[in-house]
Amino acid sequence: MATAQIVYQGELRTTCTHLQSGTSIITDAPTDNFGKGEAFSPTDLVATALGACMITTMGIVANRDGINLDGTKISVTKVMESNPRRISKIEVICDIPNKNLTPDEIQKLEHTGRNCPVDKSLHPDLVREYTFNYL
Repeated sequence: MATAQIVYQGELRTTCTHLQSGTSIITDAPTDNFGKGEAFSPTDLVATALGACMITTMGIVANRDGINLDGTKISVTKVMESNPRRISKIEVICDIPNKNLTPDEIQKLEHTGRNCPVDKSLHPDLVREYTFNYL
């Protein structure tokens, strides 16, 4: 069974529907590539998927091991280049509001985040910069 259905709405906009849940999102081309930039661009979703996958897999480990990740936030910055137009770098900042983590817990969380399924699915030429802050 298909995972999603994408329908072109015209004017460089799509509606993407997750078939299992029926949830939809809209994408627009970015303003630097003839679009309106009124929604995530497809390349924004790639960077966002990396952050979401990291925090999800870290959450799985945290739940399993009794680590509190409540309030953890990830910010992603996508850097584009041209010729060919592609994502050249994704910068990820992970702010974890828990100063009571042991060195073993920190290592486990960071390893999990850096090795999430989306990270492992990205081309090796795509630079990933990870920063973990414990607040």
